[in-house]
Amino acid sequence: MDSINRDQPEHNRQDLSAADAVARIQDMSDDADSCFFCTTALADSPTGGTRPMSIKKADETGALWFLSAADSHKNAEIAADPAVRLFLQSSRHSGFLALHGTATISRDRDRIEELWNPIVKTWFTEGKADPRITVIKVTPTDGYYWDNKHGDFVAATKMMIGAAVGKTLDDSIEGAIAP
Repeated sequence: MDSINRDQPEHNRQDLSAADAVARIQDMSDDADSCFFCTTALADSPTGGTRPMSIKKADETGALWFLSAADSHKNAEIAADPAVRLFLQSSRHSGFLALHGTATISRDRDRIEELWNPIVKTWFTEGKADPRITVIKVTPTDGYYWDNKHGDFVAATKMMIGAAVGKTLDDSIEGAIAP
């Protein structure tokens, strides 16, 4: 049932683990800058537990860091069940990443200082000292990515040539991620 990949003349699958997985997470989160952050939804939640969040940092272990309000629905949902999913898209046509992970919440002042930037004051009007600020750390357990191997221009060129000659010349690469 996977005719696109079966007819592909090039290798288009590569699972990533350890340092390669962490590098992919860091690169995609830097490019994306934000993600859909999904918690287990409450039955009456109009968003299904999904909301956009700004990624403040992806560290050397592949963990993603966020700032959040202590009184938010998201923090309450994480307290009830720390399992989360993150969905990132780094460009319009490529760079997709879905991660499963475990979220933890802290009030680590040093981490808040590290992650802070002036735009965050929009949500925390008292600045870095706002008592509502919390830090969310998401430690990925596994995931899956889709990207292209040689950049958007090469991928688009291969698709046009493939369409013209009637042959699959997709430049995609995909695989599981296990940090």
